[in-house]
Amino acid sequence: MSERLTVATLNIRNLADRWWERFALLAADFGALQPDLLGLQECVYVMHQDRLIGASGEGQYAAIRGWAGRPEYGNSLLVREPFVARDEGRLDLGVSGRAIHRALVQLPTGTTVLVAVTHLHHDPDEPEQRLRQVEQLLPWLDDGPPSDAQIVMGDFNAHPDEPTYGAMVEAGFRSAFCEANGVEPAVTWPTGLEAPMIDDTGSRGCLDYIFVRGAVSVDAARVVFDRPDPQDPGLFPSDHVGLFTELTIGR
Repeated sequence: MSERLTVATLNIRNLADRWWERFALLAADFGALQPDLLGLQECVYVMHQDRLIGASGEGQYAAIRGWAGRPEYGNSLLVREPFVARDEGRLDLGVSGRAIHRALVQLPTGTTVLVAVTHLHHDPDEPEQRLRQVEQLLPWLDDGPPSDAQIVMGDFNAHPDEPTYGAMVEAGFRSAFCEANGVEPAVTWPTGLEAPMIDDTGSRGCLDYIFVRGAVSVDAARVVFDRPDPQDPGLFPSDHVGLFTELTIGR
């Protein structure tokens, strides 16, 4: 039996760059989207950023955290009821304090999906470090709980022509956005966010992905969290845009 699943990912840029102004935009967009699963990067746990976002709509969400670099900061997976997550795990990816964490999500029909959220090394001049991180996370996912499908999402900090992207594809993963649209989005970083300490290092382009593998088909995918404040064209939800995809699990 097949089942529909909606998934989104976004790097929320921690508390930097006008967070409390940006949060209103994040909350409005999330409240409208209400995906079944949301992968977040750069969450500050002591500020409960993931829980604030999860509470900004009608859905009820559990937050499953995977710290990176330090215990109060990292990635988060929001899982909407009635979906249930179990068998949580985390892998330290070394360079830049990066990590990946996973959970087995059970759908109401009993179908299972292994879902992972990651954020890879950021230095644009060190693609080999990102490749090493992918070479760590792939066998770790293979050793995870058996599932009908797998989803790996997040800020990979890698353009589609990098070996990091190629390694995911060679391992059998497909980019949901590319599969639905024929190409990757031209740019997922940066947005037009204007702030005194904005990070402008790196190469403009596509850095964020939702990868899928196994018994899963991609029905649609689009860019989200990309609209500026109507009164302030320099205020965006984050310095990254997000991705949203509609999937069918099972065949």
